[in-house]
Order: sequence, then C-alpha cells, then structure tokens
Amino acid sequence: MPLPVVTLSARGVDRLRSGHPWIYRSDVTASAAAPGDLVQVETERKRPLGTGMWSSTSQISLRFLGAETIEDERAWLAGRLRAALGFRQTLAIDATAWRLVNAEGDRLPGLIADVYGEGPGRVVVLQTLAQAMDRRLPLITDLLVELLSPAGVLARNDPRVRRLEGLPEVVEVVHGQVPDEIEIVEGGRRSRVNLREGQKTGSFLDQRENHAAAGRYARGRGLDAFSYHGGFALALAERCETVLALDSSAPAVAQVLANAALNGLTNVEAREINVFDELRELEIARERFDIIVLDPPAFAKNKASIPRAVAGYKEINLRALKLLTPGGTLVTCSCSSNVDEALFEHILTEAAADARAVVTVVEKRSQARDHPILLAAPETHYLKCFVLRKTG
Repeated sequence: MPLPVVTLSARGVDRLRSGHPWIYRSDVTASAAAPGDLVQVETERKRPLGTGMWSSTSQISLRFLGAETIEDERAWLAGRLRAALGFRQTLAIDATAWRLVNAEGDRLPGLIADVYGEGPGRVVVLQTLAQAMDRRLPLITDLLVELLSPAGVLARNDPRVRRLEGLPEVVEVVHGQVPDEIEIVEGGRRSRVNLREGQKTGSFLDQRENHAAAGRYARGRGLDAFSYHGGFALALAERCETVLALDSSAPAVAQVLANAALNGLTNVEAREINVFDELRELEIARERFDIIVLDPPAFAKNKASIPRAVAGYKEINLRALKLLTPGGTLVTCSCSSNVDEALFEHILTEAAADARAVVTVVEKRSQARDHPILLAAPETHYLKCFVLRKTG
C-alpha cells in the first residue's frame, strides 16, 4: 500500500536539502499520517523527496530517512543494522561494551542500541525514542536477535525525552533473560554495570576513548570530579600515585570503590559530596593535583538553561585550574548539546583568565567513534572534551 504523504514548506525542503534530517511542525503544511507511520515526503508541488518517520506529538514532526522508497520495512531495517555492525567491526574497540546503533549517526533516528558482554552471555540494551521506532520495537528486537544472538534484550525506555513523543517510560525485557548487573572490560579494566538502573543504558560508553586518553596524561595526584562509577578514576589510578573521586550519589561512590577493588587498585579514595562545594573547599585548603578530570552531567537541558549552564561550567573549570599544579593536565568535558564546542572553548578561556592561568590546548576530543556524529546535524555532536595543560 502507498505510504501516507507529508508535505513540507519551502523552508522545510531547504532544511532537508542541507542534510539535516529533522523537520519541525512549523515546516509541515499537510499530513495524512498516523502516529509512528513511515511516510512519503513531498514538496508543495507534489515532488517526492523520500521517506520519513512521522511523530504526532513532538515538535520534531518528521525524521527523514533518505531519498529511497522503502518497500520492505524488515529488509530496510536489517540492512541498516548490518551496516551499523559492520562499521563497529572496523573500529577494533578495546572493550566488551559498545554502541551498535547511534540514532541519526547510523541513519536510524530515534534508536539507540548498546551491547554489553561477549559471547553467548552478551545482552543488548536498546532505547526507542521516537514513535516510529517504538512502534517497531518487536521487529527491531527480532532483527537484533538474528544479528547478534544475545542472551537477552532489554528495552531501557525510561528517558524523559519519550514524553515528547507521548510514549510511556518503561523498562522491560523484550527477549530472553537479562541480569541486573553485568561485568564489562574496558582497556583491560573490569567494572560492574547495572543495566536496569544505571545512567543511559547502564554506563557512559561515549567516554570510553576519553578514559584512555586521560590515562595517558595521568601522573602524581589525580582528581576525578563527577566520577559516577569511576571510568576516569580507574584509568588515572593505573598511573597516578593517588586518585580522589567525587560524586554526589552514594551508590555511585560505592560503585567506584567496588570497581577499584575489582581491579586490585588500592590508591582510589571516593567521597560522597556536593562537587561544587568540595572544589571550593579543596581550593581553600590549598590542595593541589597533577591531573584533574571534570565530567559533569548536562548542565543545559534546553536553550533556556544555557546562561545558567555557562556559569556552572565556568565555575568548576575556574576551580580546577586553581587546583592544578604548574604543568598539570585538565581533562574537561561537556555533554550538553546546547553548549557547542565554540561556546565551551569560550567558557574555558574566560575561566583561565579569571584563574590567572596560562593554558594551552593539548587535544580537542569528542564522543567515542562508535557514537558517530552526523555532519549536517550539529545536535549529534553533544560531547566535547578538551585536554588542557596549565603552563603557568
């Protein structure tokens, strides 16, 4: 049967032709689609543009899939999943947890799929964040089982963003059996991950390569602020004399210590503390560190929160630069997509000026390579990571 038709305004057509896959409700002039439909996208002059996914509630009404006509949904989805897996197999990922599908970055908007573990015991944790992907959850699950033969598939559909799609927040096993916790290995370091309750799909897989980068600069005394389960702290501890991990969550602090013990690391201290307050207290106490990592949660959830986010990022980076020894390294991150790289760099420049520190940029990094960025969609470049050196 022919797909329902969605008609775009001239501005919407221009947006698609620029390469951006999102069309907002204000640029849709007509729609015959039901929630989650695959649709044929046309200009107002009835010229076909390709195929998209329709959302009846989100301000992002249309997610464009491409110029091709999709006649067999199963074959189309299977092809894109195989392409995503094929790309990951070229990356030589040094970990047993990795991202298989990164939404727009794999031309599968609204779908996240992460793999935890190896062999017959591995599991897939997925998120369907748009109406169309959620409607096809059983099909996606079947295809993932065919592709990977996992022990289980867990749908971690509890992100708040699903509310924008009119979707419930649920966590459910959709295939096989999924343990509450699973052990993963990253760069030779072991850690335990809670798949049902951990952040994102259980862990911050997007920081994996930045953990390794931070470890290469580690020496002397290290500080990991906003440590969560200690991905950075464990990498630092392999080369630092001591590492202090700070987080406001008691379960996170307990997990840092458990993961350190799992790796036989006895030089990690973890504190349950308000990190902003503790950075000030450490400065007052004239504490000094040779390497500091700042990996805070997203301060700018939306555009309205950008000014407050800018102030927060500036404060923690100012404090960190004051705590650094001369020649020390600051690894500082922002996962706020609303704070782009240029703004983040400006914040860091102002923080350095206020700290009266001479700072050089050693590296500019991003999310791990299995989290690809769609060039025409800057929103997909959400994670910024600067490696800075305090020279004076």
